[in-house]
Amino acid sequence: MDTAKATLNDHRQSPRKVRLMAGLVRGKSVADAMALLSFAGKQSAAPVKKLIASAVANAKNLGMDESNLIVKEIQVNGGAILYRRLPMSRGRAFTKRKRTSHIDVILGVKPEKVSKKADKASKTALKKVVAKK
Repeated sequence: MDTAKATLNDHRQSPRKVRLMAGLVRGKSVADAMALLSFAGKQSAAPVKKLIASAVANAKNLGMDESNLIVKEIQVNGGAILYRRLPMSRGRAFTKRKRTSHIDVILGVKPEKVSKKADKASKTALKKVVAKK
């Protein structure tokens, strides 16, 4: 298995604000993502960092190497909305929507880089095989 997953449901912050931090770490290595979130000045950075740490722990349980992990996929979706009434003048009541977020993180193994020499050698070998036919 080459992926590890962690989820956080009903986080009491709007998805729009959490998506800023999700976009910041998407595609980064786990070490880089944790460093970025440590110094990000947003309230949503802490729960996202904690969720990535949970996914790393899940990856360790699956026997994956921690040094090769990247944030393969991170999604932030809307959760349940809490409706609250705010009293206004003349007996009116305005609705305050307190939004929640569902956050899903999938960690994957970093793809191996193929050196240019090896890639070029395999292409020339393929050309020779095609040319013989």
